[in-house]
Amino acid sequence: MGVFGKKKAVETQEPMDLDAVMKKFDRESNTRVWEGKPKIVVTSILALFSLFCIYVTLFTSWLEEIRLTSFVAFIIFIGYIVFPAKKGHQKVNYMPWYDVVLMLCGTGAFLYYTANAMTIIQQGSNFEWYQILIGLVGIASLAEVCRRSVGIPILVVAACLILYALLFGLSNPTLSGKLNYTVRYLFYSKEGILSTPINVCSKFIVVFIIFGAFLERTGIADFFINISNAFVGGFSGGPAKVAVVASAMEGMVSGSSVANTVGSGSVTIPLMKKTGYKPEFAAAAEASASTGGQIMPPIMGAAAFLMADYVGVPYSNIVVRAILPAVLYFAGVFITVHLEAKKEGLRGLTKEELPRIKPLLKQTYLLLPLILLVYLVGTSQRSIQYAAAIAIIVAIVVSLFNKENRITLKRIWEALAAGGQGMITVAAACGVAGMIVGTITMTGLANMLINGIVALAGNQVIIALVLTMLCCIVLGMGVPTTANYCIMAATCAPILIRMGVPTMAAHFFVFYFGIVADLTPPVALAAYAGAAIAQANPMKTAITATKLAVGAFIVPYVFALNPAMLFIDTTVIEIIQICITSLVGIFAVSAALEGWFLCHMKWYERLLSLAGGLLLIYPGLLTDGIGLGLVIVMAFIQMAANRKKEKMAKA
Repeated sequence: MGVFGKKKAVETQEPMDLDAVMKKFDRESNTRVWEGKPKIVVTSILALFSLFCIYVTLFTSWLEEIRLTSFVAFIIFIGYIVFPAKKGHQKVNYMPWYDVVLMLCGTGAFLYYTANAMTIIQQGSNFEWYQILIGLVGIASLAEVCRRSVGIPILVVAACLILYALLFGLSNPTLSGKLNYTVRYLFYSKEGILSTPINVCSKFIVVFIIFGAFLERTGIADFFINISNAFVGGFSGGPAKVAVVASAMEGMVSGSSVANTVGSGSVTIPLMKKTGYKPEFAAAAEASASTGGQIMPPIMGAAAFLMADYVGVPYSNIVVRAILPAVLYFAGVFITVHLEAKKEGLRGLTKEELPRIKPLLKQTYLLLPLILLVYLVGTSQRSIQYAAAIAIIVAIVVSLFNKENRITLKRIWEALAAGGQGMITVAAACGVAGMIVGTITMTGLANMLINGIVALAGNQVIIALVLTMLCCIVLGMGVPTTANYCIMAATCAPILIRMGVPTMAAHFFVFYFGIVADLTPPVALAAYAGAAIAQANPMKTAITATKLAVGAFIVPYVFALNPAMLFIDTTVIEIIQICITSLVGIFAVSAALEGWFLCHMKWYERLLSLAGGLLLIYPGLLTDGIGLGLVIVMAFIQMAANRKKEKMAKA
């Protein structure tokens, strides 16, 4: 989940200001400018916060209220230090007085809870007026940190729900009574800010963010791009395939769509354009592949950790079930860029442009921290936190064998600081998501929504799935994936479960559609970031990226209607069958959308390919048989048309 460092744009286009792109499309990059001694102080505070999180997570058994309130207090403190009130140019080494006041008041509010946790727990519902005021200050200060680091849309959702609670949703006779109850529920109980999202964030996610920061400094991002270049760069349309493979590998350790797009895209997008891909397609290929990083095991996005807690299964269980859908997603993107290359007659990189494989194979030791992490998490020999902590130590050791990226004591301190800074956005989003979910629960709105949609959908699960998909995509246009998932898990997932969708499949469904919002117009941040690098039309890029990511729109429906794709209630033979038929199916669907198989496809060939592909993706012997038959018919028609085309060319 760490953010890989930006790479310099290659010489195939005008130099691109990657920092400017990040600041425009990634709110996390709009930070204060600290230099000299103030920078040393800020870096030290962030690094100490990371050490505090590691210590508390691994070595203490504090009361949950104490652990969570102290964690949020730190988040507010460093949040104001790192993020200014407005975007744009910031004065060097400057923090206005009102930010200092907000920082101290917000931090003090949560530390008050930390210091008086036992008293607050024992006093029940008897709160003094000043305690309600402290709660209001804490809620407001956290909301402001969220606005600065995440954005306004999520706060609009939270504000609307809180207003609904104060005006209509609660039965208290007076407004002051409603306000008192709301503050107690959201600030002092474990159903609001201190609920599951912030709990999971403080226990699991933070350690993986720190791990990502250390892994970044081993040079693994460059290794992913180089090894991808060596293996697939020479094939037809090689640079686009490099983008897909490298982003899939980079996505294993980074859950940021925009950061992945800018990091890998600064190298791959110019190469794609040089090879002959249209700017919009080049940007879309990188954006769709980078967005898929959040569904790529073993680390996936932060929301996957929340899913494990909500569903009540080990994280390793989530990882295993995510494998086939993730493979199908990236296979769909890879196949589409391959077909586009064939259609346009695009070449790969020349032998001179490709990196040599032998030196790269010697660098495979860089993968050791990741392999060890997968092993420890998969075998459940250690807790997730301990597994990540051990992987951090191994990453440091591994870097000692790499002269260019050797992690010194200074770089260890910088990695800890980067990890500390990376926590702010996720934690702020989790805190506000907790308030949103708490308000929905407090007012009974969740049950009203569930009953309403179940009544609207009747017995038709597909209607409930479509409505849920639209909710996820619309909400995801302005709400981060983590918060999006929290809200959908509290509202829409129970709807699907009530209508017969298995719990795991329901949660995966809302998880997937929360992620694809980064590609879906009109707010498609990953696609727009790619378009900025490619100097392409943003809306055309977003539309193309949506087409490339078609697997993410089809696969969730399949595992919701037939959870065998998630390895639920199935056998080894069925799993093998599902893997083969699904891959053939996604190839057929990609060919239909691209309009190319062996040669240009006519409308009826595309229809056959699309229908056959969808039937193959849906698990089942009957659907597989019909789907395979349709695809074979399409293939024979294409082979005949291709032979005719070759004869005409020879004549």
